[in-house]
Amino acid sequence: MVSITEGKNERFFIDFAGEKDGHIRSYRLGLEEVFEGKYLDILFVPLQGQAFLLVGCGKEKELGLLEVREILATAASKCREMKIRECSVDISRFAEVLGKDAVIQSVMGLELGSYTYSFTGKEEDNACSFQLEQISDMEDMEELIAEAEELVKGIRFARDTVNTPGNHLRPMDFDRCITGFVKDVEIEAQTFVYGQLRAMGMEALYGIGGSSEYPPCLLILRYRGNPESDEIYGLIGKGVTCDTGGYCLKGSKSMAGIKGDMAGAAAVAGAMHAIAAGKLKVNVTACLPLCENRISQSAFLPGDVITGYGGKTIEILNTDAEGRLVLSDAVSYGIKDEKITKILDIATLTGAVWSALGYTIAGSMSDDDHFYGLFEKGLVHSAEKYLRFPFGREHRKMIKSDVADVKNVGADCCGSITAGLFIREFCEGKPWIHLDIAGTAWCDTPSFAFESKGATGAGVTSLYYMMKEAQNEG
Repeated sequence: MVSITEGKNERFFIDFAGEKDGHIRSYRLGLEEVFEGKYLDILFVPLQGQAFLLVGCGKEKELGLLEVREILATAASKCREMKIRECSVDISRFAEVLGKDAVIQSVMGLELGSYTYSFTGKEEDNACSFQLEQISDMEDMEELIAEAEELVKGIRFARDTVNTPGNHLRPMDFDRCITGFVKDVEIEAQTFVYGQLRAMGMEALYGIGGSSEYPPCLLILRYRGNPESDEIYGLIGKGVTCDTGGYCLKGSKSMAGIKGDMAGAAAVAGAMHAIAAGKLKVNVTACLPLCENRISQSAFLPGDVITGYGGKTIEILNTDAEGRLVLSDAVSYGIKDEKITKILDIATLTGAVWSALGYTIAGSMSDDDHFYGLFEKGLVHSAEKYLRFPFGREHRKMIKSDVADVKNVGADCCGSITAGLFIREFCEGKPWIHLDIAGTAWCDTPSFAFESKGATGAGVTSLYYMMKEAQNEG
């Protein structure tokens, strides 16, 4: 928990210095001889009565919000390692350069820098309590800290659920986990179980989920922060809690990550809690198809043709392209029954996006520049990275089927683009954004200091800040 104090803790504090910063010499201890302020360098100075940790910030011209989060995460990780229980942090130099966003990123860095996942739920009792020094001209600092802690709560939820072993997070387990998480905010939750999905005709969702003895469900989360508006934003998150690939079985190297194919739904849940806790003046409905994709007598086979909830027929050519199938039913339900007016889907959808962009940049697509502009404005504050893929008529032809309205895979190329366009086929002309976080939702080797091995919580902050920008749309 981060709090505000009016002065440095007398026992321990964290200080920051840029590369070859004159501030280093102000201690008059000769520190400049051993510490140059290079990015993420650390020097522990054990002075009697007031020890401190000096953290390098690198070149000032290269300092951004992501760097602030990483600098503070580095400091927090070192405090945890040294079993320091309480310290003071002065982030005024970051606020001077980057404004209020620097406060939020600082808190997120301090909280996430010490994150670890524990299957038993019992973390080591060596967490550090951080006290931020009050910035003299920032009256709303406490509100900024509270906002940051809500975002951290959402990211930790996403990380915890994605990290959970698959046999402890079946679809209905995930449903209960999410509904329990959002019960303290003004979100209405409704779950459609397997029998209802069949009766409703959600052949894509219940067909994929029916391959497992652990039944699928569709979880709906409704937040109404602006009841005077007819605008309802739809957040559609893929929640495949176990993805073997079905009869198009994944290779052995891919099997270790099949428990994390629900990171899109986890990100939406984390963002929804932050949206409701922040009482944003927007209306948002989340549609989360939760299921497993396994091999069984009832599992889909390549060549099968089904009819989705929206009425389109779908030729299934790859049973490992199941995420776009379950998302299509969720999108159709959101438009038809929840009256959503703008659609954003998020999923760990394709290996192609990871091949193209790696572990730190996610892929995105959109058919509406104004809607995507809201997302881009949110990215300014979220410090996440997305690259918008173009598409054209030639890409849409790739998913045209000879026996159905659409097929679930395209040609051997452009896999990320055709996967997104498949989902767009069910959006009925509504403004649409697609996020493919297959590369950024998980890391075996962390790229940033605020990450740890495993789930990253990708997408939570970007969804939240997009909705924060959407408040201005009326």
